[in-house]
Amino acid sequence: MKSNGCLSPKIIFFLVSSTLAHTVFSGIFKPRDSSKWPTPPCHIYQPLDPLYDANCPNVTAYVCATNMRTYQNECFFCTEQWEFGSRIKFAKYGKCDE
Repeated sequence: MKSNGCLSPKIIFFLVSSTLAHTVFSGIFKPRDSSKWPTPPCHIYQPLDPLYDANCPNVTAYVCATNMRTYQNECFFCTEQWEFGSRIKFAKYGKCDE
């Protein structure tokens, strides 16, 4: 059988399917160690002017702090940390009760 350099549709389907299956199932079955996640990059949310109010985006990506309060996202957490000092520390991503 002579090959013209093209892959058959069955081989292409198999390659795409196996790649997608690996991506999906590796996320489901692989345990996630949240202690290895980076802490929020609070320096990017820091206002240039101390009198400037932070304008945090309306994005939901929960952050849990050591005060057991869940913040809507990193920006709200960082703003609270600046206002109340280092007593508030990052605990994990996600809601505190999860």
